[in-house]
Amino acid sequence: MIKTFVLDTNVLLHSANSIESFKDNDIVIPMAVIEELDKFKKYQDELGRNTRQVIRLLDKLRLKGNLSKGVKLDTVSKVATGKLSVVTAASLDNDIDETIKEVFNFDLGNNSPDNRILRVAYALTKKRKKVIFISKDINLRLKADALGISVMDFEHENIDYGSLYNGFKTVDANDEMINSLLQEKTLPGVEFKLQPNEFIIFQNPENPKHQAIGRYCHDGLIHILEYGVNDKAWNIIPRNQEQRMAINLLLDPQIKLVTLVGGAGTGKTLLAIAAAMEAVLHKNSYDKVLVSRPIIPMGNDIGFLPGSKDAKLSQWMQPIFDNMEYLLHQTQTTAATIRKSKSSASVLSAEQLINSKKFELEALTYIRGRSIPKQFVIVDEAQNLTPHEVKTIISRAGEGTKMVLTGDPQQIDNPYLDSSSNGLTYTAERMKGTFIHGHITLRKSERSELSALAAKLM
Repeated sequence: MIKTFVLDTNVLLHSANSIESFKDNDIVIPMAVIEELDKFKKYQDELGRNTRQVIRLLDKLRLKGNLSKGVKLDTVSKVATGKLSVVTAASLDNDIDETIKEVFNFDLGNNSPDNRILRVAYALTKKRKKVIFISKDINLRLKADALGISVMDFEHENIDYGSLYNGFKTVDANDEMINSLLQEKTLPGVEFKLQPNEFIIFQNPENPKHQAIGRYCHDGLIHILEYGVNDKAWNIIPRNQEQRMAINLLLDPQIKLVTLVGGAGTGKTLLAIAAAMEAVLHKNSYDKVLVSRPIIPMGNDIGFLPGSKDAKLSQWMQPIFDNMEYLLHQTQTTAATIRKSKSSASVLSAEQLINSKKFELEALTYIRGRSIPKQFVIVDEAQNLTPHEVKTIISRAGEGTKMVLTGDPQQIDNPYLDSSSNGLTYTAERMKGTFIHGHITLRKSERSELSALAAKLM
């Protein structure tokens, strides 16, 4: 049975391709949605770009037929075959019974765009057999449900965060098997049914500290991680097995994309920056480090920031500076070793490191259109990006570039995203079957005793 989907404005703002996501079903866009899109079309951010793309698509459909009567999407789309129409609440008003009219007049009001959209969805339920209202606004979904309208979130790009791929699994093994693995270094990986670059922890349940960690590689073998080999970055030694696995992925040049998910204090940003500095300044594997993060404030925005682009960015990049200063301080504690070194590890401050052109801070606003070859790119707080924004960033990677996305899906400041719809979890889940991607979910907070306690209890 062909369904009719009524789309809310936020669905189109979230994904410009949402119109093409309903296959052979019909789509209805209330006139109030067109009015709301008009407010966003001049924005220079992702919302504005999505708005303009949707408006251009609707204009193409207008040239193919009458939008008020409906136009087949296959005239402009290769994947959708349903019919799209733009409907006004006034044209359907006669289909709303008197009781519901009173609800709209007294409880909901007539002037709100949200309520005009609901009015269209409700009237269509009286005319058609299967009408579903699609919205990312939880409150609007609640009101629709109270009116007896079938409602859904836009789930085309949603990932079940509760079952998100962790990047590793644990199996029981006795001491004899573990000792054998540590000596042999490899074993066939077919029987364990692992994803590419997924780790496996062989652990004695009676002695959990006795374990061997391996990674399933492109040659079909599980390679056991050797202690002291590729498990340290810029004098940072992993404090738990998840950090050790993360460093292994970060330092492997064959892995072009790494996603690190973890709560506050798990070390995801620190590990990424340490690996980047190790790869650029010690191993010369990349030309430079490029760090970026979405500019979305937590709580009330502090408003306009004076100064140049770099001066403005310095306020948003302070967490990056904090990690850099910590890493450089760690290096200074071995000053005697540094003085003997001829590498650029002798840089003593974050400011000097940035001035050396080996470490660049960039706003995501300026990444679109760039080609980034042979760089170690870190996108921090990636949970505040949409799947489309992350796709745009990753597609900037040139030859020899490594991309690292870090973030905590439980701390999202973007009002249009949640733990299941953000670009970080979407990327981790969609890319898990490829050998150039690796993922680790970090669970244990190592920042401090207080930080770990707050993450656990609050």
